[in-house]
Amino acid sequence: MKVAVFEAAEWEHDACLRLEPKHEIRCTIERLTPALARKFADAEVVTTFIKSELTAAVIAELPALKLIATRSTGYDHIDLAACARRDVAVCNVPDYGDPTVAEHAFALLLAVSRRIVEAAARTRAGDFGMEGLRGFDLAGRTIGVVGAGRIGRRVIQIARGFGMTAVATDAVTDAEAAQRLGFEYLSLPELLLRSDVVSLHVPGSTETRDLISDAEFAQMKPGSVLINTARGGVVSAAALVRALSSGRLAGAGLDVLSEEPLLREEAEIFRTDMPLPAERLRALVAANTLLRLPNVVVTPHIAYDTAEALGRILGTTLDNIEAFARGEPRNLVVRPGEAGGEGETRP
Repeated sequence: MKVAVFEAAEWEHDACLRLEPKHEIRCTIERLTPALARKFADAEVVTTFIKSELTAAVIAELPALKLIATRSTGYDHIDLAACARRDVAVCNVPDYGDPTVAEHAFALLLAVSRRIVEAAARTRAGDFGMEGLRGFDLAGRTIGVVGAGRIGRRVIQIARGFGMTAVATDAVTDAEAAQRLGFEYLSLPELLLRSDVVSLHVPGSTETRDLISDAEFAQMKPGSVLINTARGGVVSAAALVRALSSGRLAGAGLDVLSEEPLLREEAEIFRTDMPLPAERLRALVAANTLLRLPNVVVTPHIAYDTAEALGRILGTTLDNIEAFARGEPRNLVVRPGEAGGEGETRP
C-alpha cells in the first residue's frame, strides 16, 4: 500500500521504513492540509498526529484513501462522518501513556501548588527572596478525578502516594477498581464541592464541551485548583478566566487550551475564505489571557511527550497499518461504511 506519513520527525521517518518493501512510504514533517493532500493524492494510508485537521476538504483531496491511522488516542481532529461516507477506516492508539499523562498532571499540580515557575524565574534573575512564593501541601487534601479511565486511575494511584484522598466521577463505575485503589465515586456536583484539586480526564466531544463552566466553578471550593490534561474544550476558557481573576480558584495547570490550533497558527485568524465566528474569537482572547495570568501554568500539549510513550505510539500505529493491509484491522474507530464517535481525551 502507499503510505503517507505527516508530522514525521526524523526518528519517526527512520522507524517507518520497517514497512518497506511491502509498502511504499513517503514522509514529511509538514502537517496535512488540503493543499498538501493534493501532492499525496495516490495515498491509500495516511498517518498524522493531532496538529493535522483531517476535515472533509482534506479527505476529498485523497481519492485513493482507505485508512487514516492517527498517531494518537484522541481523534477529534478527524471528520469521522466524512470518513464513513467515503468508506475510509480510522484507527487510533488506544493505550500508550497512562503513566505519561498522569505524571504530567502531577507535574502541573506541583508547579501550581509550590509556585515553581515563578520561583525558578526569580532565582534565575538573582532574586532569592521568598515573599509571595508560599505554597500548600498536597497531603491531606482531596483530589477529584473527572473521568476514571486508565489515566484517571493512574492519577488516583499517584495521589494516594502523596497522602491525598481521592474521589472520582465517571459515566461507568467499577466497584472493584474503587475498592482496590481506595477511591469513592460521586456525582460531578458532589465531587466539585468536596475537592481541593479537580483533575480532568474525559474525552473531548460534544457531550463534554464546556463541561466545566461558570456553574461548575461556582460549586468548587474557594481556593481550589483545576488541572486539565484532557482537551481544551472541556473547560470554558472565559469562565476559567473569571474564576481565576475573582480568586475563586487559587490556580490552574493546563496542558491544553480551547483554541490550540489558532494559538499555534495565528495567521489562520485572518483567513478570508473561512472567517471565524465571534464565539471562537472570544475563546481565543480568553486562552491568550490564561497564558498571562500569574496563577496559571500552561504547557504546550506535551503531557504525552516522553521517549517511551512516543515509541509506543509509533509502534502501535505501524502495527495498525500492517494489520489493515493483512485484512485484519485493529483499533478501529470507524469501520468502512459506518459512522464513529466524537473523540478521546488525549494525544
